[in-house]
Amino acid sequence: MDWGTMSPAERDAAYNSSAAVSESAQFVARWTEASRQWRAEHSNYLNIPYGTKERMKWDIFPGSKPDMPCLIHIHGGYWQRNSKEVFSCLACGVAAYGWSVALPGYTLAPDASVSEIVAECRAALDWFGENRQAYGIRGPLILSGWSAGAQLAALLLDHPSISAGFAISGVYELGPLRDTQFNDKLQLSDAEVSMLSPLRLEPSHKPLTIVYGTRELAALVQNSRAYHEKRSAAHRTGALIPVAGANHFDILESLLNPGGLLTKSVLRLAEDLQSAVNNF
Repeated sequence: MDWGTMSPAERDAAYNSSAAVSESAQFVARWTEASRQWRAEHSNYLNIPYGTKERMKWDIFPGSKPDMPCLIHIHGGYWQRNSKEVFSCLACGVAAYGWSVALPGYTLAPDASVSEIVAECRAALDWFGENRQAYGIRGPLILSGWSAGAQLAALLLDHPSISAGFAISGVYELGPLRDTQFNDKLQLSDAEVSMLSPLRLEPSHKPLTIVYGTRELAALVQNSRAYHEKRSAAHRTGALIPVAGANHFDILESLLNPGGLLTKSVLRLAEDLQSAVNNF
């Protein structure tokens, strides 16, 4: 992409996955309804506060096997849309194997900068690490995120409570976003671009699986490939999984399904973690 020759409209389109997928609103509506049903059936630990702001709350879904891993999922929406309530249904896949699932909320832009969102999510993980056993969660924590949530997961992979990460369709370089409509609310600073772009930072030593759909926007495909290349060059472990024919939205469908590719990939990540422990 020759960014310097593109018009403002072309730059917006380069990162606008919602516009690129005509049925994106239908996917979100379906997830919202599936999540409403899941939350109604698993309502014991909803909206547990970890801070003082309205969105600083956890939804926690303890699994049937306390020693199995817990998938912590950070929602996406360019740091300015969506909520944890939309994505509760992502628990369906791994919960079938006895896993726990937990989803943190965070304040959206423009009420919070991306720096403040990162700080809130780190505070959420601090709280979870200290309190998870009260909810019957004893296994390793795997941090997942989709879209903007993948950027947050990559940045927070170094948190001491996290064992590994699973990043889906992420934005790992923030610089170009300043030339798009998404920056109207984000107002990214030079310091934030430098400090919060995973592609500009030393990668964590912890395993990170990076996933993207082959029908994603070119900028997001390039982000995922470049970030995996950076980690590989630094001898960091973690698979790169291109999901054939998947776009930015339907890629998540296989995380809802116990037999889906993303669910199996998360299970494999946990198995690899256990093998590494056993072989140590």
